[in-house]
Amino acid sequence: MRIARFSIDGNVAFGAVEGDAAPGDGSELVLDIIKGIPFADFELSGTKVPLSKVRLLPPVLPNKVVAVGRNYAEHAAELGNEVPEAPITFFKPSTSVVGPGDPITYPSFSQDLHHEAELAVVIGRMCREVPRERVKDVILGYTCANDVTARDVQQREKQWARAKGFDSACPLGPWIETGLDPAAIAAGLAVQCTVNGEQRQLGSTSDMVRSVEDLVVHISEAMTLLPGDVILTGTPAGVGPLNVGDEVAVTIEGIGTLTNKVIKRG
Repeated sequence: MRIARFSIDGNVAFGAVEGDAAPGDGSELVLDIIKGIPFADFELSGTKVPLSKVRLLPPVLPNKVVAVGRNYAEHAAELGNEVPEAPITFFKPSTSVVGPGDPITYPSFSQDLHHEAELAVVIGRMCREVPRERVKDVILGYTCANDVTARDVQQREKQWARAKGFDSACPLGPWIETGLDPAAIAAGLAVQCTVNGEQRQLGSTSDMVRSVEDLVVHISEAMTLLPGDVILTGTPAGVGPLNVGDEVAVTIEGIGTLTNKVIKRG
């Protein structure tokens, strides 16, 4: 099931996405409005609205986004880094989250903004110290993410809070796909990023150094994960600059496409 969060006539709701359409074309897609929330038992209301008539929002409003650095060997190498012995984790604040179609605001304190296409894990239930065999039970589904990074600030400040945590630095969407599981991800899903239609990144989740199970186990050893929390699983090689006016799209096989435009901070 594809679960979207959206607004219509000033109201916010979740809905199940039905139908098939080409990327960027919502004309054949409709939303069956969910009665309740997707983190508990829910029913489909049978009330349907065309996707083209609503505004898609970030599929979740996470309490926290836990991101993982250097989880693809080729990406680590392209920035002159080794694959770490243990996962590098960092936070992106909830205020960094935006949805599909929302602008990425170029931060005034940077001159080198980069895209990073990533698979995002959406947690479905409160959990801590999750055993490997139970990981799939605590996952609601997966969505696309862009770990937008002020690369010059990251390199200069060493701590990544400002470089990766500024407002609009975490686009998520377009919806949550609940039909995937860690085994399918380990087998390999294509992760692609285009800028103004030009391919910049093309990798596979099979190249992740540490699997979804590894990451959920590692992170939940230290902290409680809440429904709607998001884990970013790292980016493949090919990261590069974004400029004001660019349109950046992250596409993940089996999920969909997340598109955002870069604007000047006003």
